[in-house]
Amino acid sequence: MGKNTQHTKYAHLSACMPIIHLKTSIKAPVERCFNLATSIDLHMVSTEGTGEKAIAGRTSGQILLNETVTWRAKHLGVWQTLTSRITAYDYPNFFTDEMLEGAFKSICHHHRFTKTKDGTLMEDEFHFESPLGILGKLFNYIFLTDYLKQLLEHRNLVIKQYAEGDGWKKIPGAAEF
Repeated sequence: MGKNTQHTKYAHLSACMPIIHLKTSIKAPVERCFNLATSIDLHMVSTEGTGEKAIAGRTSGQILLNETVTWRAKHLGVWQTLTSRITAYDYPNFFTDEMLEGAFKSICHHHRFTKTKDGTLMEDEFHFESPLGILGKLFNYIFLTDYLKQLLEHRNLVIKQYAEGDGWKKIPGAAEF
């Protein structure tokens, strides 16, 4: 594989799908950051504003390769259900989750963790495609991309706060490295 090769079935779509790229510097060990990012429990803390709960599949602890989780949350005033699977996993460097069922046409979220001299660089690459063709693309442009970016930025801030403070000690599995 060339260095520009994507690792998912959605690689051929990346040119037409919205992509959100985020980088978050965290003053904590890469293993702790990875464990927090794969924590179902911390994900629910970071999405309290949407009432997000894990209702099926892995519902607490660390999600691992090939495991699924089904989330129920209220977004844009509507209760929604989304099921995703961990399709790639290389502890503590990388994992990918992909939507299996939900309101989107597709979602693929790559999470990368790189050790730095000050701790960890956490990078997100979030690909999504809305249904409804041109109407979905217009909705992405006008509203949805910014909405999803804010959700991801908030989630990353929570991971950073828990990793750099003592909060990680309260999250099951976060200290296991």
